[in-house]
Amino acid sequence: MSTTETISNTPTIGDFLVLCKIKVVALIMLTAVVGMFLATPELPPLQLVILGSIGIAFASCSAAVFNHIIDQKIDNEMHRTSNRPLPEGKISSQTAFIFGATLGVIGIGVLLIGVNVLTAILTFFALIGYAVFYTMYLKRATPQNIVIGGAAGAAPPLLGWTAITNSITLEPLLLFAIIFIWTPPHFWALAIHRQKEYAKVNIPMLPVTHGHYFTRIQILLYTVLLVIITLMPYLVGMSGLIYLAGAVVLGIGYLYYSIEMLRRPEDITLPMKSFGYSINYLMILFVVLLIDHYYPIMVR
Repeated sequence: MSTTETISNTPTIGDFLVLCKIKVVALIMLTAVVGMFLATPELPPLQLVILGSIGIAFASCSAAVFNHIIDQKIDNEMHRTSNRPLPEGKISSQTAFIFGATLGVIGIGVLLIGVNVLTAILTFFALIGYAVFYTMYLKRATPQNIVIGGAAGAAPPLLGWTAITNSITLEPLLLFAIIFIWTPPHFWALAIHRQKEYAKVNIPMLPVTHGHYFTRIQILLYTVLLVIITLMPYLVGMSGLIYLAGAVVLGIGYLYYSIEMLRRPEDITLPMKSFGYSINYLMILFVVLLIDHYYPIMVR
């Protein structure tokens, strides 16, 4: 259905949830909540955890909604996204805008009133960075879009940390760095799989502008860098041997997929396998961080 067609059906709750990219936000919130718990040696204040989670979640959903609004034209032309609520005409652009703006105002407001000003400001910039700077400009301007724009997506554990401590230290910056470096190899694997669709709508993703081979080399290089970065929490004394073991095992798995993608370019299933692994990789890595935080095993 064209985006210019009249909205004929009443949108459902499910349609609005699709606009919020709930699965993506769930991963965001996992990293944010882990950041909250890592910020203190004891359990963080329950009120801050609840209000911080609500604020960050609503702001993240708001950014997702605006991403849908801005991308609805190209979504309508791509097979992967053509069944989203806006291209299908289930929700109007105006309704989506009001919904997204409301979520953003509530999210930032909760953080501003119930948490602290620092977290509210950082969350606001992350929202604008993704919804406007990345989606409107970077995504269409440079094949390095996901590298530069990844800063917004890497913010959640930092936001979780500041929600509890109202300060920025080395530890949350390391968590930020892990997701920042994880984002390009994670997304480029999907971009390889969807290269023809991105080319069709003139989005300069790396596989479109530089080809699959170059992209696979970049994925491997970023994965090597990611493995190194994930060792830093242990090396600076932020975590113990449980985390170190988990990071090494997970890193070896990610390196396997990155190497195999470069070694066997004819296997068209590997990019999506790597993409799927990368999601599980980040989830498990942060869960292991949390377990290690409360049950540390340190070298004496």
